[in-house]
Formats: sequence, C-alpha cells, structure tokens
Amino acid sequence: MTETINPSQKISASVDKLWEEEIEFLQTIARFPSTIEYEGSLQLYLKNFFQNELQMDVETVDVDEKEISSLPGYSPSEWSYAGRPVVVAKAPGSSRDSGGKSLLFQGHVDVVSPEPKHKWSVDPWGAHRIGDRMYGRGVLDMKSGVAAMIYAYKAIQDAGYEPSADFSIKTVIEEEATGNGTLAAANAGHLADAVLIPEPFGQCPSTAQLGSIWLRIHIDTSSNLKSDQTGVGANAIEKAQSVIEALQSYREYVNRDEQKPPEFAHMTEPIDVEVGTMHSGDFASNIPVEATLEVRSAIYPGKDPAEGKQDLIDWILDKTKDDEWLREYPPSFESFGFHAEGMVMPEEDPLFAKLDEAHEMVTGKQCGRQAIPVTTDARYYGLYYNTPVTCYGPSGAKMHEPDEWVDLESIKNVTKVYADFLIRWCGIHKKEGES
Repeated sequence: MTETINPSQKISASVDKLWEEEIEFLQTIARFPSTIEYEGSLQLYLKNFFQNELQMDVETVDVDEKEISSLPGYSPSEWSYAGRPVVVAKAPGSSRDSGGKSLLFQGHVDVVSPEPKHKWSVDPWGAHRIGDRMYGRGVLDMKSGVAAMIYAYKAIQDAGYEPSADFSIKTVIEEEATGNGTLAAANAGHLADAVLIPEPFGQCPSTAQLGSIWLRIHIDTSSNLKSDQTGVGANAIEKAQSVIEALQSYREYVNRDEQKPPEFAHMTEPIDVEVGTMHSGDFASNIPVEATLEVRSAIYPGKDPAEGKQDLIDWILDKTKDDEWLREYPPSFESFGFHAEGMVMPEEDPLFAKLDEAHEMVTGKQCGRQAIPVTTDARYYGLYYNTPVTCYGPSGAKMHEPDEWVDLESIKNVTKVYADFLIRWCGIHKKEGES
C-alpha cells in the first residue's frame, strides 16, 4: 500500500512525538559537569545510549598525543587523556545503490567552567526548564545540538526508517581548548562524505570561521631584587598592566578595516584578544614578583598560527619597550592549548544546498549564511581531510557566561532540519519488516 504521508512528514511527526523525551535527554546530559578532563562519565553514558537505545555499532577512540602531535592541526594539551575517549556510533548503510552519501553528525561534550557560580540565578548544573528556555552550563554550547542530532536519528528510527548510506554520530572531547579529540578520531579513519556540527549559531550555516591561539605570558621581577635589598622592587602586577595595554593596542590594530578579509569585513571587531586569567601575588603586604597572564587571540583564515603567535609576541615586546624595567627584563612566553587555523568553507558544495532545502522545508524561510568569529572543530575536516563541513545549530544566549540558556523551540526546529537533511543526504528506506 502506498503511504499517504511522505517520509519527511512522518519523521517530523516523530520528532514531535519524541519531544518531551528529547528535553529530558538534554536535561540528563546537561547535568553531567563535563568540563575539560571530566567528560569521561558523560561519554560512557552516551556510549551506552547509542548501543542500547539506538542499537548502533559503537567504537571508542583514545587520544594518543604522541601519535597526533606531528599532525596538522594538533594543539599542545596539558590534560591527561585517560578515561576520556571519543565515542563514535555507526549505522552502516544497507542500500548502497540509493545514490546517498555518508554523513557524520559531530558534537562536543566538554563545556567551559561555570565560575563564578554565585553570579548564576539558577544552579548551573540543574538544566532548569523555565518557560520556553532551558538554563545551565553547556545547554547552549553545545549539548542542545548534541541532543538534536541524536534525536533526529532516533525520530527516523521510530518512524520505521533507516539511512541508505553510512551514517554516524561522534561525540568528542576538548573542543573548547585544543580540538585534539576530533583530530584523533579523524586520524583513526572516522570520516564521511560530509560533516554537520551543531554549534549554536542560530539556524544559519557557517561559511567561514576564525582560528585561535593561546599564549602564556610570564613576568618575573625577582631578578630586580638584590639579595640584601629590603626596599621596593618592581611590582609584577603593575608591570602586567603594561602588557595588557600592549594587548589592547594589538586588538585595535588587527581589527582595522584594512586587516580584515572579505568574510569578516562587516564586523566591527572580529578578532578578540583577551586576557582570560591572571595569577599574581599572595599577600597584601608583599610585593608580587611573578605574574602570569593567559591570553587568547583569534586569527584570520589563511594565517599560520605560529606566525600569529610570533606577531603577537613581537608586538608585546615592541610596545612595552617604553617601560624601562620591561625593556631590560622582558616577559617570557609559553604556547599551550589552541594552535588553530581559521577556515573559509566552499559554500558551493552540495552540502549547503541540501541543508538549505531542509531548513526551508522545516521553517518555511530561506536559509542565510554567516561567518562566525570563533573557532570550531569544523576546521579539521575542511582543511586537512578535504571534507565539506558546516556548523548549524539552535539559538540562545550567554554562551560561556552565567545564566547560559537555549531556546527550546529552536532545538525542535533544528532536530527536524537535521532529520530532513539526513534524508536528503543519505537517503532512507523502510526498515526490514516495516509496512
């Protein structure tokens, strides 16, 4: 008998049917405090979910830093990888003559710290549903997207279908600091003909993104004190202020219009150069003789991260020369964390056309494009594995801030878009035994 409802409509209805279950799933995974180095418990939960609830074939990939350290895109990490695998769940296509192509949905499970917790109006690990929003650390970035990509596939299953081409879901670690989880899994061969990453940028595919570099800046004023000196030496915190002023002037420089590539020309300040942490001093009556600043700077696509770091170091050394003490005792520098290139994505790839169709089918609106002034794991696929990739996800606000929240209706729409996109990209067919 011919169906009176087409597969897309049936699967959309399946998303609606599973909606409360999807919200409960999001609350469950959001309540795991999966900051960097503590993703292991959530990854084990997801592994079991993929195996037992979705009946997928599951593999894990342990990050071997020695193995990936010579690969393009590697970033130096300071965290142990023990007990923190990447999880890859697979649904092998069973109809290879369908014309469909393989697809990978990938999301990261690590989240940034919720500190300062006292600035939150709710428990940051509570995943509180208030009206049409959910609040909590990581609910926007990016556990809502993880829930959407998983429940898009579950909706297809529950509607009685399965992908005709190979489909996989990958949950990765350490996206917020290095991206080494994605690099390790890609190096192990977990790839596809296209990759969709559910970063929460408001249901608009990304076509360009910035790179990112992290740098520690050490100031040591102890060399200015003689062994018998009891007077005042140089204050490391005060000297740090000169370094901060140099960073501020660098930010002004790299955000000048003549510095911007076309993809970012419409943005006032695409390049963020910020001091993320500062450590100095231990007693009010002591002169601090050491200060360490941890700095993040974005870089434009096409810029080598090593060159970007050296440009920043040279700028700091030049701009602090007016300080007599820093001229004689310049700061030292240490690389850690992100060593990430920016990327421009070829939007003429069929990936974008299929995603456009799915977006318009679900929302009734045309799909836009955007350059995103951040770094994502999409770079690995586009730069090093010649794989079409984009980011498309839910909407919300206060990412990396207190009271982070996600719009629940946007999650439902995104889930439907992912499901429809999967249909268009992989093709689907009725499960064996389904009428």
